[in-house]
Amino acid sequence: MTVAVSDHAGERFRQRVAAREGGLDPRLEIAGRVSRAWAAGRVADQPPDGPGKPTRGALYVADLVDRDLVFVVRHDVRAGEVVVITLWERERLGEPRVPRRFTDALRDSD
Repeated sequence: MTVAVSDHAGERFRQRVAAREGGLDPRLEIAGRVSRAWAAGRVADQPPDGPGKPTRGALYVADLVDRDLVFVVRHDVRAGEVVVITLWERERLGEPRVPRRFTDALRDSD
C-alpha cells in the first residue's frame, strides 16, 4: 500500500507534533507512522472519541507512537493508496507542542 501525505497534513504535523526522526520534511515520518498503524489494525471509520462527527469518506488511523495523535485519511482501494488529509490530537487542548517561533523559522527557510 502506498501512503501519500497532503501539504496540509505535513504542515500541521510540523506545527503541532514535531518530528521524532529529525527530518525537516515530515512526510516520510507521517507515511511510516500511518503504514505501521494501518498494519497493526488501528484504523476506524468513526473518530476515536475525538472532535465531532465523522468526515464523509474518511478513515481514522490512530498512531502507535503517540496515542493521542489521529491521522485522517482517504483510502483508494483500487489504487492501493491511502492519502493522509490532516491530523488531530484527541484529548489535547491548548498550545501546540512546537512553539510557533520554530515553525515560523522553518517556513522562512522553505
